[in-house]
Amino acid sequence: MGSKEGVNSSKQQKKKREITIDSFCTGNEQRANETEGEGSAKEKPEILANWIQALEELKMQFKTQLREAEDNWEKNLKTKISHLETENSVMKAKINQLENEAKEMKDEAKQMKDEVKKMKDDLQRKSDQKEKDDQKTKDEIQSLRTRIQLESCDLTRQQNTIKQNQKNEKIEENMKHLIHKTDDLENHSRRDNLRIIGLPEDHDKRKSLDIILQEIIKENCPEILEQEGKVEIDRIHRSPPVLNHQLTTPRNVIAKFKNYQTKEKILQAAKKKSFRYQGTTVRITQDLAASTLKKRKAWNTIFRKARELGLHPRINYSAKLTIFFQGKVWSFNKIKEFQEFVKKRPDLNRKVDVQAQNSRESSKGH
Repeated sequence: MGSKEGVNSSKQQKKKREITIDSFCTGNEQRANETEGEGSAKEKPEILANWIQALEELKMQFKTQLREAEDNWEKNLKTKISHLETENSVMKAKINQLENEAKEMKDEAKQMKDEVKKMKDDLQRKSDQKEKDDQKTKDEIQSLRTRIQLESCDLTRQQNTIKQNQKNEKIEENMKHLIHKTDDLENHSRRDNLRIIGLPEDHDKRKSLDIILQEIIKENCPEILEQEGKVEIDRIHRSPPVLNHQLTTPRNVIAKFKNYQTKEKILQAAKKKSFRYQGTTVRITQDLAASTLKKRKAWNTIFRKARELGLHPRINYSAKLTIFFQGKVWSFNKIKEFQEFVKKRPDLNRKVDVQAQNSRESSKGH
């Protein structure tokens, strides 16, 4: 309001000044016109005096208006300052009020925070206590369950043991099947091989094994060379490849033939008679996997006993024993099967036992 009044007062003062100047100019014009109407009746000093008087009047009037304008401006300025001071006081009061309200709100917030913290602590304490109670209850339940399980675990353990044994048996059967398949694959990979047993190591120093094998065939089954010509060999080597000087027996020789039929002819000839090379007896057999050879070796004692009893034993692929008894051919995959077979036939069982006893006595005599 004070600002608007000051602006209006300035406009009024400006308007008054404009009116005074206009009136001054108008008066001068009228006087000029009168002077012109009169002509040159009056003299110049009188005109100059009029002008000076008019200027003095105008100066006095301007000073008066200026003083009034200054008074009004100062009055308006004081009014504005008063209004501003009043408004400043009001603003300070409001600021103080807001600060007090903010402090009160801060205190209330702190109080609420303390209450919330207290409630939180109480809840945490109750929660911890509840967890302890729950854990205690769980422990008691677990203890009861353990007691129940301990009281009834014998049957469950037996059932689990039976199931586990069944699983183990199944796993064992699968392993045996896989081992059997692996051995069978290895044996098939060796189907073109022959194993020469008992060939002295010193022959290798004079001739290659390839030439020695050709000479063995020529000496023991020359008809094969006549039919086939030179026997083609893919490779031939000692097994194991490194010589062990602590062993007294020569290493075996493994020969891989390019023609399976030729290999079979030599093997069949070796089954019919003993092969010799430069006065030394050598034995030629089918080359088989180490596991198969181990299984075949397990039949050695029974094989010798069966041969002494005239049962015409043979070891067929891969490690199966066959005998000829009472006009029939009997086959056994395992030693246990042969033992059960003997137990059911007292005459044969007695002969095997007597033969075993004689073998033990002869070994003692030696």
